[in-house]
Amino acid sequence: MNPGYDPSEDEKEATLRPRYLSEFQGQERIKDNLLIFIRAARERAEALDHLFLMGPPGLGKTTLALVVASEMGVDFKPTSAPAIEKPKDLAGILTNLRPNAVLFIDEIHRLKPAIEEMLYIAMEDFELDWVIGQGPAARTVRIPLPPFTLVGATTKAGMVSAPLSSRFGISLRFDYYSAEELERVVRRSSRILDIKIDEDAVKLLAGTSRGTPRIANRLLRRMRDFAQVKGAGVITKDIVIDGLARLEVDFLGLERLDREILKAIILRFGGGPVGAETLAVSVSESVESLEDYYEPYLIQIGMLARTPRGRIVTPAAYRHLGLEQMNENG
Repeated sequence: MNPGYDPSEDEKEATLRPRYLSEFQGQERIKDNLLIFIRAARERAEALDHLFLMGPPGLGKTTLALVVASEMGVDFKPTSAPAIEKPKDLAGILTNLRPNAVLFIDEIHRLKPAIEEMLYIAMEDFELDWVIGQGPAARTVRIPLPPFTLVGATTKAGMVSAPLSSRFGISLRFDYYSAEELERVVRRSSRILDIKIDEDAVKLLAGTSRGTPRIANRLLRRMRDFAQVKGAGVITKDIVIDGLARLEVDFLGLERLDREILKAIILRFGGGPVGAETLAVSVSESVESLEDYYEPYLIQIGMLARTPRGRIVTPAAYRHLGLEQMNENG
């Protein structure tokens, strides 16, 4: 097998992202409702109501925004809240939208207050308040906007202000994927990337993907590399076991830093409670990464708990790390 660079690889990677609801794996409850809303909007020849997407990273919020635009047959304009620094940035984006277009704002909880307030009128009235002049001569004019669909995505729904969240007509919360749903993700991606993979390997990969399609696809690509260089080009269960060990990922999908977080709480802080800032410093990681990426999955699988006083580990974490005796001795 030729290990050289293949220019077509980049094109194959891009095609992993579904473009229609029929291709989107998992989140069946969300898809069923969204299909009805999209069909109704298309039959009325209107823009879809504004859409608020909540959930941990990697579950498909950005992908679903693109799917909505494809299903509606309209333009898709992606951006992120940190990129919109001034009101004129938002004004430039809104005034250049085509009718019924989908405007996707990622990390919408990070919008600045002045920009958020400008967005209120745009979402409700499809108009833009703009101030002309300065001082006593200043006056406000309203600039009409084409109807559009705002899709806001966030990993921290609690940080989105009530006035903003209440202006979304459709709110959807993403859940972690089941093992069966992730198996379908791995099979679909392997077909698109033309990767041969055994069924046992599919199940093992799905079980170590933290309930997250993005991680499943990332691991699949790395296993492809191991199979190409150290195997016969086929991803087998043995290739996956060896590959996961090399990547320091265990059978529950915990990475090295996950285990370091649990060990830090147990060995340095007596099992907790410990504050997020202190814990982040102890493992040399940012508080944002700790709260957005590592903690949600550890809580989901019952190894970590948040309390008013801080983070504590559970008996399951002791057992997983082989530290039952330490737990008993307190």
